[in-house]
Amino acid sequence: MQHIVIAGAGLVGSLWATLLGQKGYKITVVERRPDMRKVKISAGRSINLALSHRGWGALSLCGLTEDVKAFGIPMYVRTMHDKEGNLTRQPYGKDNEAIFSVSRGELNKLLLSKAENDSDVTIRFSERITQVDLENKKLHLKNEETGIGSELEYDILFGCDGAYSAIRNKLNHTDRFSYSQTYIEHGYKELNMQPVDGKHQMDVNTLHIWPRGEFMMIALPNPDATFTCTLFLGWEGQHSFEKIRTDTEIDQFFETYFPDLIPLVPDYREQFKVNPTSSLMMVKCKPWNNGNNVLLMGDAAHAIVPFYGQGMNAGFEDCSILLRMLDENKMNFEKVIPQFAKIRQADGAAIADLAMRNFVEMRDLTADPEFLFRKKIERLAHEHFPEKWIPLYTMVTFTDTPYHYAKSEGEKQDVIMDEVLERTIRQGNTDEKEGLQILRNLIQA
Repeated sequence: MQHIVIAGAGLVGSLWATLLGQKGYKITVVERRPDMRKVKISAGRSINLALSHRGWGALSLCGLTEDVKAFGIPMYVRTMHDKEGNLTRQPYGKDNEAIFSVSRGELNKLLLSKAENDSDVTIRFSERITQVDLENKKLHLKNEETGIGSELEYDILFGCDGAYSAIRNKLNHTDRFSYSQTYIEHGYKELNMQPVDGKHQMDVNTLHIWPRGEFMMIALPNPDATFTCTLFLGWEGQHSFEKIRTDTEIDQFFETYFPDLIPLVPDYREQFKVNPTSSLMMVKCKPWNNGNNVLLMGDAAHAIVPFYGQGMNAGFEDCSILLRMLDENKMNFEKVIPQFAKIRQADGAAIADLAMRNFVEMRDLTADPEFLFRKKIERLAHEHFPEKWIPLYTMVTFTDTPYHYAKSEGEKQDVIMDEVLERTIRQGNTDEKEGLQILRNLIQA
């Protein structure tokens, strides 16, 4: 039987190892970091994830749905906070549809243990890939703790080693490989909101957003009654991390833009100074494969910004789609790998674009009356004639609709909704029923 090597024991790598191991394959996973189950996870760096339909589908394949629900918190609505502390709520879907706030660390630990316990999977931690020999199908490794080098041969190699992938870096030096890496103008910093009397200080089953135009704060709930608050702010400019350094500047910034957070996070000043500021990057590349025995998956193939909550979900969907294709082709890796890379690449590019679109929506539009009116009309349309109108967010978050198709449909919806808004709220008409009827007529025309 073929020896399969997976680079990276993060979320996608450990899930993919589990799914293939359950098929009876011998899997070796190499991970440059130490075993996260034995070391403390650094705070302040991407603690929370938003798990939705696509991710749940992949987790169900290895029987982990209930295990993850045990530490996930459903978020049924997003709650916008204006500068005066007034709240506006928007349901994410209908019939109690929710996205789940989950801990990246807890989910990764669960997947690692599942991979090791349920199948023939060996995970080699603290092993850094120093060279990828595509011709001889061999990895050169160096142990980060001992400094000892080694070699590892493979028949099939999966690059699940994240946005700074060593496997992708090798492919980038092969013929006709296209690659782009883009850092956006915003970074992020996380703050922790502690509980009071063992309870969350804000509504739990909601994603909280403080939209402020060029920047924003969000907060996701944790099972320990804390909230992880994340500030997305420009690196440079009038409102930026470079302009907020002293205690006075930090205080003025929070007093002006997030006054309702000050009593909830009383040590905001100290956290702002101590917690790291991290960058946000997108990766696009093509092709995702090298021949018929090397394939990139997850962030290694399509790292995106976090504003649609789809980074992990897209990576998990890579696993479920690829597994289905392998099952349909009697586990013929050599046949399926090039096919998967070809059909899935369009989805990776589409969700990258949609994630940036949603950033603008979250920071600029969620407090805009016209935008809120639009969302009400779309939600009513989905309730009254769901076969003819599925909002873009619903397609992306609560269905298996391919990302590239959802993006195309969303662009068509923009044209229709712009006409609805032109005939209603832009004329001072806020009658939702009339807006719904206009939308119905436009669809049927």
